[in-house]
Amino acid sequence: MATRTVFYSFHYERDVNRVQLVRNINALEGQPLLNAQAWEEVKRRGQQAIVNWIDKEMLYKRAVVVLIGQETAGRSWVLYEIEKAWREKKPLVGIRIHGLSSFGSVDRPGANPFDKVSGVHGIPVFDPTRTDWRGVVDSKATYTNLVNNMEGWVAQAKARMW
Repeated sequence: MATRTVFYSFHYERDVNRVQLVRNINALEGQPLLNAQAWEEVKRRGQQAIVNWIDKEMLYKRAVVVLIGQETAGRSWVLYEIEKAWREKKPLVGIRIHGLSSFGSVDRPGANPFDKVSGVHGIPVFDPTRTDWRGVVDSKATYTNLVNNMEGWVAQAKARMW
């Protein structure tokens, strides 16, 4: 049962399958994930429509969880969501998801998106990634680690205090 309502921030095109794995844990309640067709419809209406969607979905959420994949830090909408959460003093936390399987493959770790936003500091970033004895990412062990720790990690989210 979900105990906290959160807004998930992530790179849609690259990581939506990994994000679906995170949502399936059911430790937290997040905004509905748009399918590809619905996301394209929002994008087609322009930048203000995207801003409106983000603002509406983030409005009553208690925290923002940035799911960090290989290219997340380069996504302008993720940076907007981080800036908005910081400005509104919503708790922020990062969780790396590159070690989760997407169609049978894992990714390389990406840059920390919090480092890309001026003035944002002290945000914890957790990495559930586990490797086997050869140093190869074990996506099943990574998922298990995420399941066991996600709720506790989100409880450590940090907000701007001033």
